[in-house]
Amino acid sequence: MPRQDTPGPSRPGPPPTAVCVGESMAVLLPDRPGPLEAVDTFRLSVGGAESNVAGALAALGVPTAWISRVGDDGFGRRLLAEVAARGVDVSAVAVDPARPTGLYLKEVGGDSGHRHDLGPGRSRLHYHRRGSAAAALSPALLTDPAAARLLSGARLLHLSGITAALSDDCLALLRALLAAPRPGRLISFDLNWRPALWHGRDPAVLPPLLDAADLLLLGADEAEAAFGTGDPSALRRRFPSPATVVVKDAARVVTALERDGTAVAEPALAVEVVEATGAGDAFAAGYLAGTVRGLDQRRRLRLGHLSAACALTAHGDQAELPPAAVVAALLDASPADWAATRVCARGISGPAVPAGPARTARWARAE
Repeated sequence: MPRQDTPGPSRPGPPPTAVCVGESMAVLLPDRPGPLEAVDTFRLSVGGAESNVAGALAALGVPTAWISRVGDDGFGRRLLAEVAARGVDVSAVAVDPARPTGLYLKEVGGDSGHRHDLGPGRSRLHYHRRGSAAAALSPALLTDPAAARLLSGARLLHLSGITAALSDDCLALLRALLAAPRPGRLISFDLNWRPALWHGRDPAVLPPLLDAADLLLLGADEAEAAFGTGDPSALRRRFPSPATVVVKDAARVVTALERDGTAVAEPALAVEVVEATGAGDAFAAGYLAGTVRGLDQRRRLRLGHLSAACALTAHGDQAELPPAAVVAALLDASPADWAATRVCARGISGPAVPAGPARTARWARAE
């Protein structure tokens, strides 16, 4: 049967350093807190773990591509345009003429007193992605010329557990990507545990996928829910094959454990949170950018923390990092100066932040 998909916009030049594979969706964000039936207006945005990582990697100076499928609809066109505008290569994204772009709605709790109100500080995502274009991703991707070109030249391939939950074909694609020869290529895998996606599917398929990666990223709370433990040492034993297992303990500390037993733990920065959306993806991008650049383990963790902190102090999934001189100073800071650093919407303060370099208005030094 002839292929009916059409590729996304072409992008000339050498293959990107990093490739992220997975679904992204249109997002409807409510104009105010409260149950969905009480919300009159929604704002259209786009979101998805793998494209978030791709955009953040590109912002960090790592040439990156995102590979997926979208529907031949307005949501798909919006998604392609926004991801491309972040500097990401979308030339291997297929446009499916029959299946729609996935969609989810965000419900935000408030204090309306409505019996279906989730309550302040709580939120819930409502997915409409069954039968989406991205759910048709399959091992056939490996023979697609545009995708094969990007994959063959990539030094880093980033995947997540979300894709495994979408369909049998998506699961087969992950297995094929992890089983393929990878000379000179690092495969990172973020658990990204989404319990709502696993209803009717068997999450027992996940551990072999995670253990086949070179670099494994786990949220301690997600690992606790999925595997019964969030302890870094126990997770290192559970997944012995990856060269590095990174365990993120929310706003406290992140630990990187090597196969030889070496462990490096780095505390999170103090942050005045504006919005939590996208922080995990931002951490992954910062850590992966540090890995591609050959930074030592502590600096990789710090770049991940800094990227996440910037996401936490901005609205939306993408965040602007401070100027290079500020980043370099924080990566090289003493443990005491790192611990004394504060990040808020106005900027960054702390003894390690240089006073001289020019900054954008967003990153004027906060006092």
